Formats: sequence, C-alpha cells, structure tokens
Amino acid sequence: MNKIFINIIILFFAINAYPNQTNHIQTIYLGSGCFWGAEKGYESIKGVIDAESGYANGYGVKPNYRSIIQFKNKYNKNNFAEVVKITFNSNTTNLEDILIHFFENHDPTQSNRQGNDIGTQYRSTILFANESQKELSIQIMNKYQSLLTDAGYGKIRTKIESLDNFYLAEDYHQDYLKKNPNGYCPDHSTGIVFNKQKKEAIDNTSLLAGKQILILDSKDYCPYCEKLKKNVTNKYSGSIPLTYRTSDQLHGLLIKSPTWATPSVIFLDNGKEVFGHQGYIEPKDFYKILGKFKLGNSEAYDVAFNKSTDSRFCKEYQIFKNTPDGIFIDKLSGDPLFDTKDRFVSRSGWLSFTKPVDGSVYELPDNSFGMRRTEIRSVSSDIHLGHVFDDGPNGMPRYCINATVLEFKARKNTI
Repeated sequence: MNKIFINIIILFFAINAYPNQTNHIQTIYLGSGCFWGAEKGYESIKGVIDAESGYANGYGVKPNYRSIIQFKNKYNKNNFAEVVKITFNSNTTNLEDILIHFFENHDPTQSNRQGNDIGTQYRSTILFANESQKELSIQIMNKYQSLLTDAGYGKIRTKIESLDNFYLAEDYHQDYLKKNPNGYCPDHSTGIVFNKQKKEAIDNTSLLAGKQILILDSKDYCPYCEKLKKNVTNKYSGSIPLTYRTSDQLHGLLIKSPTWATPSVIFLDNGKEVFGHQGYIEPKDFYKILGKFKLGNSEAYDVAFNKSTDSRFCKEYQIFKNTPDGIFIDKLSGDPLFDTKDRFVSRSGWLSFTKPVDGSVYELPDNSFGMRRTEIRSVSSDIHLGHVFDDGPNGMPRYCINATVLEFKARKNTI
C-alpha cells in the first residue's frame, strides 16, 4: 500500500470525523534544515494528520535528493529547500501552534544552514498558501525576533514566501527516523521559547565529582532517546552514576561534544568530558566504552574484553573469597551474577560457584589455546567472566570466575 493511498484514507477519516467541516483541513510547508527530524516533530503534534518530507520552491534543479546535494547547488539560490508538508485539522490544533513549534525547534538566525548541515537546501523558510497564513507567519516571526533579540541573538533569516512548487521526497526519506532506528535526533534550537515558564536552576554539583555518565536527552519526543532508555540506560545499575540532562542544562560542565544531537552519551571526570558518543548506541558498545572509562588499561579490562584471565590468587580473589553473605555483580552493568550461597573453595586460585543467578550469563564454545572449554559471558554487558567445568562438588558444575570483573554487595539483613 503506497503512501498516497494511505494519505487518502487518512484524509477520508479525518473529514468524516468532522462532517461538513472540510475547510478545517489545512496545509502549510515549512523548512528548518534536514527534514528527517522535523517530520517526526510535526507528527508528534496533536491534530497533525500527516507530515511528509519533500522539496519546494526550486528552479532549474531536478527535484531529487541526489541533485540538490550536488556541490554546484550548495549555494545555488534557486536550489530546492528541504521542507515538510504538514496537513492538520484546525479543530484540534491551529497554525499558530505549528509555527511556534517551527521557530522553537530550529535556529532561524542561521542562513542556509542548521548546525553542520550547510547549503541552500537547508534554508529556514515558511511557504504559505494564502494571505492569512502569510500575515500570521509574519506576526509570529516578529514576536520571536523580539524574544531572540532580548536573549542576544541576531536577525531571523527565515524566508516567508508563497509556495510555487512542491515535490515529495524519495520514499526512503519518508518516516526516516522510524526506518533508521540507530541514529540521533538533531536539536538546533536556540532554547528560546514563546511561553517561558520559570524553571528551577539545575544543580550540577554532583556531576563535578569523580566519574559520571551524562545522557544528553531531547526536550521533546525522540525515538532514539526512548530506544536508548529502553535497551540500555533504564537497565543500567552500575556504580558510576548516570544522569539525564538537556542541552540547556549543562552549566558548569566542560563539554567538548556538540550538544545538538540526542541522545548523546558523555563520560565525565570531575565535570570534564573524557569522551562522548553521539546517537543511539547498542548495549554491547555502550559497555565497551564504559569499560575503557571505568577500568582503563587494567587487568580487569583485558579480562572483560580480551578474554584474558586473572592471575591466580590475585588481590581481588583474596578479598572476595571470604566475603559475608551477598551477591557478586557485573562490574560494569551492576547486574547480579553469582550468589555467595553457591560459592565454594576449589583451591584453584579463582572464585568458584556451582551456578550463576538465573538468566544472568550465557555460554559460548571456546577452543582457544588448543583446549575445548565453555566460556561464560554476562548477559547484561557481554563481558567475559570465565569458564564452566564439570568438576564441581557432588557432580555439580564449577563456574571458574575472574574476580577482577566483579563487584560485591552484601545482602541486607531481613527480619
């Protein structure tokens, strides 16, 4: 089923939901840089029936992506603009709200660019269909200019002009963020809003002490941010604190990475960025970066990521072999791995257990060094933990585990 047919169905139901009021179905064309993130933003507004990416008001250039991004058209004033065609029901929302969203969610003071996207196709533009849309656009722009001027910003560069032509972008551009789940949502907004509400200042004092994980979150809905929370950060319970902030809440921190991409994962040491990652990151890659950040060039890092082995009777083994009742957890994710109730003395020089916590580890065949063994890895962080053998007490397995990749939590007394 192609998108045109789907749009016809959507319009049919929208019209029938408001009988005899088809004049409330309106359309506006807005350009604010790359249309991928903008499209998703408009779709999140209640009352917007559809948002479609396309090319508008170009002359002498073919209306396709390959043509408009050619170097010869980068500064061509007749190049097409990347725009979003927004179809909305004014019974539910109105053009003023959509224009407010437009201005608040990009930087209209930038000419022919948004962030690192540079060229005339990224120009800020409002393409009106009638005089009432034109007049309202000018009114909203003048109000926003006043707010920007008060905040120290320059002149708005948004072009307000009539729609002369529009062509739908290629299918792979439509609903781009849904089709490409491992990217980021660009945020080029100025942070200046029309209805400014007094907010309590964010206290970043805790982020200035020691190692910290900072997640740069979106002010609005961002599918990549939600995916990161679902697959990674909401499951994280490691010992390094993890904190969420938006781009306007970073005062007092020394951040090197651009702050316009969400999500971004930034690793801080005493308030200063050590390194960062822009966009969604898979759990395995998140923990590999975290491992380097937390463990450095250590024996523990070699064990976790290079399948090395602790020295026999190492310092951590000596500490962990006689702990009180409790749980051994993954050194990176904080997830429970082994229980002291299942620990026994094997005299091998490594921690030994008869079983792991249910669902906490998985096994892989290991034929390295001319031996046939079974490797044990953590489900949560995918780090190497050790091996399992069949020579445990009373016919049970022996999970031979490296102490350097574990941390210990004493069990709380229950009454």
